[in-house]
Formats: sequence, C-alpha cells, structure tokens
Amino acid sequence: MRTFLTIYVLVIAVTVSILGFRGSLTEKEPVEVFNDMDRQAKYKPQAENSFHANRQNDRLPPKLTMSRGNALDVKNVFNPEFTAKSASEELVLSGKGANGEFSDIFPYSVDFELMQYGQESYNIFCMTCHGVAGDGNGVTKPYGILATSYHDDRLRDAPDGYIYDVITNGKGLMYGLKDRLSNKQRWAIVLYLRALQRSQSASLESLSTTEKSELGL
Repeated sequence: MRTFLTIYVLVIAVTVSILGFRGSLTEKEPVEVFNDMDRQAKYKPQAENSFHANRQNDRLPPKLTMSRGNALDVKNVFNPEFTAKSASEELVLSGKGANGEFSDIFPYSVDFELMQYGQESYNIFCMTCHGVAGDGNGVTKPYGILATSYHDDRLRDAPDGYIYDVITNGKGLMYGLKDRLSNKQRWAIVLYLRALQRSQSASLESLSTTEKSELGL
C-alpha cells in the first residue's frame, strides 16, 4: 500500500510539473506536437517593425496609383490578359452599379418563366423562415427563429440590389445562399419577392375588370 501511494503521489507531481495547474497563467510557449503554423513569422496588422522608417506594418497604397479591378477579380488582376467586368456584369454579380451603390435596375428580362423560377426557389430556400407570403410567419417562428417581413416599408423601398445582396451574403441570423443558388436564381427570388410585396398592397383600382371578375369582385 505504501508503495502504491508513493507511486501515486509521484505520478501526480510529474503530471502537474509538466502540464501545470489548470487555469494558471504562464508566458511560456505551449507544448504542441503540430502547431499548424500558428506562430509563423509574419507582420501583424497595426504592429511595429524596424524595416520601415515610420515603424508601421500597415502600408498605404503608393501615391499616384489606383486599384485594378476589384475584390471579385482578385485572382486575375495580375494577369496581362485581364479585362475588368462591365457594369452589367458587376450588377449581376454584386447588385451594385458603377458608383458602388446598390442598384434598382433588374438585370434580366422579366417574364412568367423567371417569376415561376423565383417562386420555386423561394419555396425551397426561403419559405420556411419568411413564410408563404413573405411576412415572416414561417414554421420556424414558434421556435423563436424570427425572420424579417418583406412587407416592411424599409424593404419595400430598398433597391433590388440590396435584397439580392442579403440573399447572397446573408444578414443577421440568415446565412448567405451564394453557394447554393446561381446568380440568376437569386435574382429570380428578388423578382418573386417584389410580386409578393405587390400582392399584399395592391388596391382595387389597380386591377383590371377581368382581374376583378376572376376574383369575384
């Protein structure tokens, strides 16, 4: 028994001496088998170095220079054959115009086929949270997952490009769908959302006689 206790105490002492007490502070480098380049030699943002005269790691762009392309073309800007995307291509990809602001120009021809495509995509990817009518009353609402209503004045007045950007990159609790939907599919959803907005705010005066008769009005 004495031998067992002696070995037991030694094991604890060796373990503590190697690993230290849990929660204790130390400035020593941690023991790592594979450090995965966590501490590679590099200049860190907003830190100092002795190479530049002002000792700043962050560098300003050289004077009298301008960027070539943008973040969407970052892989190609040093290619001698590179040609920047046209304004129409930028609109399709980012929802923004040449001035960098979200655009209200819809980049595709509007027809029933595209509207139907948007409805199908909306029902698969959006309806669960935003509801059938786009009012935020989806099946996730009773569980505390609240979605935005597209009938809020803020979104009624928002440019098409803004809604496309939210679908693409997400916002708040909503995840982006750019890895699940094509550009055209996302724009088709924007088109269908506009139809949902009009369906909830249309007045009788805006309907034709045929439309009124079909609705029994």
